[in-house]
Order: sequence, then C-alpha cells, then structure tokens
Amino acid sequence: MLGRFFQKIKQGLAKTRSVFSGVVGLFTGAHRVDKAFLTKLEEQLLLADVGLTATTQIVERVRQAYLDKEVGEDVKKFVQAQLREQLADTSGGLTFQPTGPTVVMIAGVNGSGKTTSIAKLALRLKTDGKKVLVAACDTFRAAAVEQLTVWCERIGCDIVKQQQGSDPAAVAHDACERAKARGYDVLIVDTAGRLHTQTHLMRELEKIHRVVAKQLPGAPHEVLLVLDASNGQNAVIQAEQFTKTVKCTGIILTKLDGTAKGGAVFAIKNKVGLPVKFVGVGEGMEDLDPFNPDEFVQALFEG
Repeated sequence: MLGRFFQKIKQGLAKTRSVFSGVVGLFTGAHRVDKAFLTKLEEQLLLADVGLTATTQIVERVRQAYLDKEVGEDVKKFVQAQLREQLADTSGGLTFQPTGPTVVMIAGVNGSGKTTSIAKLALRLKTDGKKVLVAACDTFRAAAVEQLTVWCERIGCDIVKQQQGSDPAAVAHDACERAKARGYDVLIVDTAGRLHTQTHLMRELEKIHRVVAKQLPGAPHEVLLVLDASNGQNAVIQAEQFTKTVKCTGIILTKLDGTAKGGAVFAIKNKVGLPVKFVGVGEGMEDLDPFNPDEFVQALFEG
C-alpha cells in the first residue's frame, strides 16, 4: 500500500524521473537481455547518477539471472528489486533514548540546506510530541545564529546560543546541561558548515562531538549529514569527507524536488554505507519526510 510519502516523492522526483526514463524505456519493445541491452542499461543507470559501483552490481546480476532471455516485466521488476536492495536499511528513522535527552548532531557544508533542515526536523519532532531544544553551535558563519533563532521562534522551539565567534563547544556544553536539567526529549546540535580543506572547522566538529559525549554518555546518538541532492556525485565526495572526521549515522537529502540528480542517493548509500533517513521534497516547513526506499524506487518507475 503506497502512502503519503509516495505521492510527495512522485511529484518531487519529476526532474529525476525524466532522467530515469532512459532506464524505464529499456523494458519496452521486443528484445533480449544481450550484450547490447546490458551496455544500454549500464549507460542509463550511470546517466541517472546511480554511481559506478551500484550500476556494476545491478548490471552483473541482471546478466547472471536473465542472459539471452526476453526482456519483459520480470526483468523490470528484478531491476527495481536490485535498486531497492541498494537502499535497504534496517535502522528506520531516528533512534531515541529510553531515558534522558536524545542528541542529534547535524553536519554539512554551507548552502546544503542545513539550517532549514534543522528547523523542519525540530517541527516534525515537536509535532510528534517531543520536547525539543536546539543548540546554535554554528558560531563562525555570519548570521547563522540569527537565522536559526528566527526559525526556532517561528516553530516555538527553545534555543541555546551565544554571540557570533563564541566557542561552539561551549554552546554545546550549555545546551547539554539545559537539556538534562529541564527534561528535553531531543537536543538538536547545529555545527559550522565546513569543507574538508577547513581543518580548523573539522577540529571544532570533533571537539563538539567530544564535549557532547562527555556530558551525555553515548551522545551524540545520531549524527545526520545534510547533503544537497542537486550536487549529485559531489554529494558523494562530501559524505566521504565528513565520515572521516565524525561517525555519521544517516543522511538528510535536501532539494530533491529541484534536481535531476536524485539518483545519487544510490551512490551515496553504496559509497559510504549511510542510510538516507529524511528527504526534503519542497519549500514548506512540513516538507521533510522519513525516507521510504520502496516508494522512492516505485516513484522513479512511474510516469
């Protein structure tokens, strides 16, 4: 039974689906699974940003299962199943702590949609009945704290902050103390948008991680990496760089509705082994949804 996510993702994937139509089109007409078909399948999957590793695996499995057989609905369903398998993950959404605050740390480069994703996530958690606190630890970027403050005021969410240029780890420390003292269910920790070349910011990310872990055993319980879907294969590179610094537990993939590069989700999952936990498929505050791999793949194949 296809749910609400399917309808949103089907609409949001319009641009990606236009690229993926090259894959879908291979399953029409009378022909066999031969070298020419497999070559075309490989080309179309790569054009759809699925990535070399995932594409190679899928094509090889199709070859082993269907070589010299007629291309029909069974082959199409097999490819869909292989794509779903590429995205399979058993974790399913956020893991909440049975007692004390659950700490969700958010990382990502500037421009990825990190600030709005934090606001959307906070709103979603609030709607689910969670008491949420936000820590504004991106104290390096001009106006970052102000932007997050505005978002928190709009959705009625508490925030811990200091002046621009303050020690981010000190903000994280204060936020942990308040979260414990006032019985918050979730603490969302923002961090400075950084690139792998900015080693001082990478060190700050590690420092925040250490401070949070010291204040709350086992924290951060989730480290979500915000990636801009329109960056395609560059998003894969970003994911690799961040996971070298901090152990990420999942991905928030933003701007999925505005790009033809949504297929990069396969490459990201394959390359870094991180599940996509949430996707952004619109500009509205409620346009952040838990990721459903089955419905995502289904939407790619529906015109």
